[in-house]
Amino acid sequence: MMMESKRWGSAILHGVIAIFIIALIVSFLFSVLLKLTSLTEDSIQWLVISCSFISVFIGGFIAGGKGKEKGWLIGGLTALTYTGIILLFQFLGYGTSLSSKQWLYHGGFLLIAMLGGILGVNVSTSKRQTS
Repeated sequence: MMMESKRWGSAILHGVIAIFIIALIVSFLFSVLLKLTSLTEDSIQWLVISCSFISVFIGGFIAGGKGKEKGWLIGGLTALTYTGIILLFQFLGYGTSLSSKQWLYHGGFLLIAMLGGILGVNVSTSKRQTS
């Protein structure tokens, strides 16, 4: 049981780190695009949201692959950890809580990370069986 919780903790940590690394890279690219072109934040809003969902999916996928079982749970815990970090950052850094629109996004993040976790477990399991 102890080994399982260590593996899950490591998997979730890898997933959350992946989410933040992807978010940093995408944020940098979009900031460069906004600075060097005539694009506005409003014109790329849906692209930014799509990239957010993709990064959370990838984080769930990585967490599920590292956890090797119960991908829906590991992916969900990865999304909840991510949401918790964002909530703390926003509350402690800016003194505000998540808006209802942000809660909806994070609910979507939860579902998409769970899907990523399920697929991550299945891909890692099929790789193990073929090798």
